[in-house]
Amino acid sequence: MSQSDDRGLSTIDQLRRAVAAIQEGGGDGGIVDEQLEERLAPLKNKATRLISHRDRSVEELRRRLADTTGQDGDTADPELVDLVVERCIANGMLDDRRFAHEWVRQRHLNQRKSVSVLRRELTDKGVPAPVIAEALEQVRDDDQEAILRELVTKKAGTVSQVPADRREYDKALRRIVGVGARRGFPEGRCLVLAREALDLRIEELRR
Repeated sequence: MSQSDDRGLSTIDQLRRAVAAIQEGGGDGGIVDEQLEERLAPLKNKATRLISHRDRSVEELRRRLADTTGQDGDTADPELVDLVVERCIANGMLDDRRFAHEWVRQRHLNQRKSVSVLRRELTDKGVPAPVIAEALEQVRDDDQEAILRELVTKKAGTVSQVPADRREYDKALRRIVGVGARRGFPEGRCLVLAREALDLRIEELRR
């Protein structure tokens, strides 16, 4: 390959051919391979650091790598970013299904998130809709109901005295509803469970 060809690493097809040559132990003298690996090194290192910190979605890693700034002040070559992402997928470092499943499992159990919030978070991270739907299948309606009931009951427990009138009652009710609504639970269901929790709390205060 000529020097002009060596400098023609601006297309993703040429990059892929160079990678194939590395994997096959071929190439022409190793010049192109070394140049390619040198250009990829900062992105590979950053990808490794990011994924070692926590699992990432494919699109999330792509965005983070695209923000990389070189010594010349320029942002990363999109084709080099694509190549690093492809390598991460190929070696199992990136897997949107694994990422989405674990994201839902942990944030549903540990952070008591609603399905709507989990869906929005995964969408923001660029996870495809079918993969999100599959991951959310592990969340049962009963689990969501239990989380919401726990949230409103805890908030209702902060009411320290019986509301003096309807205005005070509605004020306390809105605060309790807000705890669930802010976490993405359906407002109608929040209202029903919040009213139940508040009424129970008032009964306790009257005893």
